[in-house]
Amino acid sequence: MAVLKEKPEKFCQAYIISRNATAAAKEAGYSERSAYNQGYELLKRADVKERIEELEEEYNTDVDVISELEKQYEQAKINGNGATALKALELLSRVRGNNSSDILDSNLETLEDKICSTMYIVGKEKMYELFMKTFPEDFEEEEEDEVNVVKQVMEEDHNILKELEDEATPDE
Repeated sequence: MAVLKEKPEKFCQAYIISRNATAAAKEAGYSERSAYNQGYELLKRADVKERIEELEEEYNTDVDVISELEKQYEQAKINGNGATALKALELLSRVRGNNSSDILDSNLETLEDKICSTMYIVGKEKMYELFMKTFPEDFEEEEEDEVNVVKQVMEEDHNILKELEDEATPDE
């Protein structure tokens, strides 16, 4: 069993939960400024690696994390809470791992269904913003058309106001 000083031990305990060396170093008490480097260096140490392995073997839970995250995702989707649903998907991705074989097993139809479901959760307005951000060249003409429509409506309103003003002004 690897015996570590206080900070490296805290780092190991935090690391098995977050799987993020920088976050674990901050959690262990290393400064914000040095957390990235400290986490990197700690993960290179043999005694720290050994302790992480020991903790992972001890770390046992009766909760089926994947099914719980899937339930959270479904509940968030039903309630229209896009941020929570996306966070659940992110955590599911981390727990399951990003195996390339999983990606290859997915067919295009399944992928499209998942994209549509996510788009529904995010909402029309946010999706429109994301499309404009991702494909700005496709929206330039549309924006110009909108500006021209607004100019045309303003011009028509101005003409109507002018006519009403002329009718209200008595002839001299």
